[in-house]
Parts: sequence; C-alpha cells; structure tokens
Amino acid sequence: MSDNTAVVEISQKANQFRSSIVLQAENKYIDVKSILGLFTTLVGNHAYELHVHGPDAEEAKTAMAEVFNKHGLNVTVVSE
Repeated sequence: MSDNTAVVEISQKANQFRSSIVLQAENKYIDVKSILGLFTTLVGNHAYELHVHGPDAEEAKTAMAEVFNKHGLNVTVVSE
C-alpha cells in the first residue's frame, strides 16, 4: 500500500487497545500493532480478516473496522 498515513493510523489505533489484534492475509498473520508488518502486507484490493482477542476486544473490533473502512480496505472482523 502506498498510503503511509493509513498504515500509521491503523497501527496507532491498534496500540490504544490491550487486546491482541491480528490481520490475516491469505496464509499470513500480521500483528496490526507492527507498522513494518502492515507496510509489507496491506494492498488495497485484497480481502483481509481481523482477529481480536482480549479484555477490550469489542471496543477494538469497532474502532479497527472504522479505521480500515476509512482507508477503503476490505476487512472482515471475525467473531469468535
């Protein structure tokens, strides 16, 4: 993804939560709190799954879905 702003904003938003937030892209799992992981993984037209586990998971799911949508990324938040 060429939009550095999206990567930084996604990572900063994820770091506001204690929950584990992992992005699944095909067979790769990326910690969304890692800017480097996001830079090497996010591509605009791919579909991703977001896995969130932890004490503030519900709040994190909502906030992360909003920031991904804001940047036009196709992300499905997985309910587990």
